[in-house]
Amino acid sequence: MISIKDLLNLFFQELNGIYPKKEIEAIFFRLIDYWYNINKIDLILHPNFTIDETKLLNALQRLKKNEPWQYIIGQTNFYGLQFGVNPFVLIPRPETEELVEWIIKDNKYKNQLEILDIGTGSGAIAVSLADNLRFATVSAIDFSENALKTAKINADKNKVSINFIKQDILEDFNCNKLFDIIVSNPPYVRNSEKKLMHKNVLDFEPSSALFVSDDDPLIFYDKIIDFYKQNTRTGGLLYLEINEFLKNDLEKLLFEKNIEKYQFRKDIFDKWRMLKIIKNDNGSILS
Repeated sequence: MISIKDLLNLFFQELNGIYPKKEIEAIFFRLIDYWYNINKIDLILHPNFTIDETKLLNALQRLKKNEPWQYIIGQTNFYGLQFGVNPFVLIPRPETEELVEWIIKDNKYKNQLEILDIGTGSGAIAVSLADNLRFATVSAIDFSENALKTAKINADKNKVSINFIKQDILEDFNCNKLFDIIVSNPPYVRNSEKKLMHKNVLDFEPSSALFVSDDDPLIFYDKIIDFYKQNTRTGGLLYLEINEFLKNDLEKLLFEKNIEKYQFRKDIFDKWRMLKIIKNDNGSILS
């Protein structure tokens, strides 16, 4: 048995140089809360409270190897819901919550929506939309069987119904359905940007969900936009998470595809991270 205070000091000592001090503290308290159901206020009031340190010491060793804490406990929170995560799926990010928030605000008063999430991963986007847009019918695709298994578990855990389909968007996809909303957070990090990323991402999260070739970094956007043009109703919306460094390239792609009715949006960090495209009344994309 060891006191909470001593354990926290050990985390600071062992993880120094790997994570900033505030992040170390945040990770520590998340683990304590998850495994021991003790919140931060309790720990501050009773710093000498002792616990069995076995799980935390094991987690510490894994953290020292840069493994994300979300994979260590097997779950994370996203848009107020709990999601199971594992190395087959990306850990959902706060900027993706902003994309979900945009979709919900735009469409919360609409009924009988047909929504498709392309590259669903953990199902974070699809499940959050199904939970908040209760009159919507939500479908989701992913090329990974393991990702789809994870997403199905998350849908069941959060008590929503989603039609999951194993499909690679880069291959021909005859869905025989028209959608009102299509959303995607596709791979968009160029291989040359790997040097900007932390080891906990590079060494543990699925590269197929993250990286694209520098020679064709918009390959997924190209395919998704073409699919959107063919498979949405009049007024159909496409929401995309984007690489902040590729906004200008995306604008060129939109011009090449005769798309004029669109909106880019910045995230809370003042980075261009979202794009919405609108199909207007004549069925075309032109404004």
